[in-house]
Amino acid sequence: MKRIVTLATVVLMVMVLAVGCAGKSGDDGTKTKTISILTPYLSSVTTNEMVESLKNQAKEKGWKTEVIDTKSDIGQLASRMEDVIMKKVDAIVLVSTDPNQLKEQIERAASKNIPVFGCDSGYIEGMAMNATSDNAAMSKMMSDYLFEKIGDKGNIVVLTHRPHPGVLKRSQTLDEILKEHKDINVLTEQQVQVPGPIENARKQMESILLANKDENSITAVWAGWDEPAIGAAQAIEAAGRSNIIVAGIDGNSQAIEMIKQGTPLKATVKQNFSGMAEIVIGQIDRVFGGGEVEKTEMYAQATLITQENAGQ
Repeated sequence: MKRIVTLATVVLMVMVLAVGCAGKSGDDGTKTKTISILTPYLSSVTTNEMVESLKNQAKEKGWKTEVIDTKSDIGQLASRMEDVIMKKVDAIVLVSTDPNQLKEQIERAASKNIPVFGCDSGYIEGMAMNATSDNAAMSKMMSDYLFEKIGDKGNIVVLTHRPHPGVLKRSQTLDEILKEHKDINVLTEQQVQVPGPIENARKQMESILLANKDENSITAVWAGWDEPAIGAAQAIEAAGRSNIIVAGIDGNSQAIEMIKQGTPLKATVKQNFSGMAEIVIGQIDRVFGGGEVEKTEMYAQATLITQENAGQ
């Protein structure tokens, strides 16, 4: 009799667990959607902003999210993407990631009917879509402003990180623009390592300043994004080289504050990172609803920020 009661108790517990698991479904009885967000650059202010926006907007839709950060390790990112494909998540979002480095994983996800979206990443065949800023347009906007400020002549330092698809496009656009500005010379182009781009750029700029002590040896710094622009401006200000100006791209709060304060950082192009996340969430929603994405590449609007409008 005791064994029968025990067996009945076990059966009852299993039923309770089954009901509990079923409680993870949506209100209409459908399974809750799970989205895996993968990035190698979560320590970046702007990348973190996009990830948080994706999480918050997904939560409003009733979706579950998991965030995976591999701290600049692309090989590890490929491995972790394999893991989430095996788990059969409902969608994958790559944030600030070059998808060319994940071709095999993107193909594998497509074969499993798992759509892959990009947020400030590139787009390659096999992905659903990517939302970003028009990096070529932002590069031209910032470069035109910087070159006008220096009178279209002088020696510039270029701080970049070409493994990032957005920064790569900005740098390639600069390469093309420079062909039309014969009196502007690239003194040096240096790759800024991440994590730690502000500190790394500051140290790199300190070395460049020591190697170029003449007052007119450096005219400006072109930075592929705001964090190296911040580091370079800090080094320039500490060295008392007030004739060197700096411009970047992103529009993060520290950069805008430095522009307002009149530091060597004179301009940035503010990206709409929450807008990118909003576009991605909207396109995921279309796919989850049985529809198709509107476009494979979609842009959020960007704005040039200078001392004239930094306080607005």
